[in-house]
Amino acid sequence: MVEQETRKSTEDSSSRWQRYWKVTEGRPPRPTLLFALDRFAAEGRQGIEVVDLGCGTGRDSLEILRRGHRLLAVDREPEALARLRERVPSDLLAELRTAVADLESWRVPPADLVNASFVLHALSREAFLRLWRSIVAALRPGGRFAGHLLGPKDSWALSGRSWGLERDELDRLLSDLRVEKLEEEEDDSVTPRGEAKHWHIWHIVARRP
Repeated sequence: MVEQETRKSTEDSSSRWQRYWKVTEGRPPRPTLLFALDRFAAEGRQGIEVVDLGCGTGRDSLEILRRGHRLLAVDREPEALARLRERVPSDLLAELRTAVADLESWRVPPADLVNASFVLHALSREAFLRLWRSIVAALRPGGRFAGHLLGPKDSWALSGRSWGLERDELDRLLSDLRVEKLEEEEDDSVTPRGEAKHWHIWHIVARRP
């Protein structure tokens, strides 16, 4: 079950995100991130450079730091990054950098892992494609992308609130990478705002050769 909300709500941004953070703080890191980190560990790669896009208050970021990696945590909400810093153990703070940025126009720096958990659908389709090109270009050889995209049967895609990718579109998007994990999920749930939601999600981990 998933719970991320779109960033295109008309609700006041500060109160909306405070509610979201309160509901989701303390939940475990996403399986896509864990899969990617386990692959790096199996390869004996320690202390890699990770960029966490739309990091929020650190659901994934904390695990990245706990495993001894260097992290650039990116979010457009300064309060989210402040909360993240408060949650990071003092002995790991030296490995954390943060950036307040709007992903619509942000350029991803070189990295071994780019993580984007339930955030890319919040961009316009055109902005996402620009960001995706930046993500792929940023990955070093052997680097990985871990994250999620919506499918065409997602209720937000069907209503025009967001957009989704058919399988053939996804395959073309990932054509420059080697797919290591690709799972399709359909699920009915309720978002943190209490909104009934049908999810159609692609769970993705892909490696740059």
